[in-house]
Amino acid sequence: MKKVIFLLAVLLITAVACGGGDEETITVTDPWGRTSPMAAENGAFYMTLNNNSSSDDALVSAATDACATVELHEMYDKGDGVMGMRPVEGGSITVPAGSSAELKPGGLHVMCLGKEVDFTAGTEIPLTLTFENAGEMEVTAVIRDN
Repeated sequence: MKKVIFLLAVLLITAVACGGGDEETITVTDPWGRTSPMAAENGAFYMTLNNNSSSDDALVSAATDACATVELHEMYDKGDGVMGMRPVEGGSITVPAGSSAELKPGGLHVMCLGKEVDFTAGTEIPLTLTFENAGEMEVTAVIRDN
């Protein structure tokens, strides 16, 4: 009986130690892009990045065949009520442990420079997001009017 209890204890400890293996540390909610005609050279993607781990992570890059170049950008106040756009400072977007980072119009976003496709409502665009700790993740952004 002691051997059975010992074996069950070892299996339980192993299961607890390895149990988080199939949990996703980063999840992406509602990836989307705003409609824009082909005449517009650029576009943007938005989403919420959720960090379910106990360690900070960061979105370090994004890629898609729908754009010639993809950069992580932010809107900022240039003063006198004028807004500007620039690559994020440090080149990455921090996703705090147990929290989230919201990429939204007027704030942080994934910038598509040199659109290769028309951003019409309903178009699905695959994106590869690369995180410092969680690695690569494939998501699909749906183009919509809002």
